[in-house]
Amino acid sequence: MKFKLIVAFVDDRLTGKILDAAREHGATGATIIPTARGEGMKAHKGIFGLSVDSRREILLFTVEQYLARRILEKICEAGEFDQKSGAGIALQLDVEDVVGASSQVEMLAGQLGNHI
Repeated sequence: MKFKLIVAFVDDRLTGKILDAAREHGATGATIIPTARGEGMKAHKGIFGLSVDSRREILLFTVEQYLARRILEKICEAGEFDQKSGAGIALQLDVEDVVGASSQVEMLAGQLGNHI
């Protein structure tokens, strides 16, 4: 089996919605790294000109390559990344090798049939 790593940088208020969308479309789990900071093209300024940072979380999904693009698209839809500036961003990377995922491999093998 070949895998992809999907990395999503999201507003912490969207984490649950994005996790649900990813699971509905084949993700078997995620690692969540809380409390990241992010800044877009323009720094948001609040009262007295102080910087206002929204809380971000980093979501990591190791997914089977045939599911990766669909999961990525559903994450984008759930988080409204293309509709709302600053909502988040997600990307996928090739994974060379994976260990510790034997139970997920068995489940995915049954779901994917001939694709593996």
